[in-house]
Amino acid sequence: MVTQQGKVLFVCLHGSAKSLIAAEYFNRLAATRGLAARATSAGTEPDDVIPPRVTQGLRDDGIDVAGRQPSRLTPSDVEGATVVVTFACDLGELASRAPRIERWDDVPAVSEDFKRARDVIVARVAGLLEDPALGR
Repeated sequence: MVTQQGKVLFVCLHGSAKSLIAAEYFNRLAATRGLAARATSAGTEPDDVIPPRVTQGLRDDGIDVAGRQPSRLTPSDVEGATVVVTFACDLGELASRAPRIERWDDVPAVSEDFKRARDVIVARVAGLLEDPALGR
């Protein structure tokens, strides 16, 4: 198993809300801190499109995801990550391929309150960026 130091994979059921928000903010915060760590997102049952409320919420925050499409979780996604963060979903047989899994199951639903969910995700992402395993 070859992992890339500083690679985080965020996974949610549809790959179009929580995991996407987490990856976008992780990359933004890592870049502003001068860290090489990067994140991607995926879904176990990905949507065809990103919901308009997510696209608009991120756009309001200066992040453009228009035209992007949620991607399906693959074995190489999991194997290449230093950390896999899941949002109330199960990796199934791929869990055994993950070097480390964190479960963030208590994040509020994005469909109910984008800003509240985003704020919880961003706070957790900021904490994750302090992890020495992600490299400096």
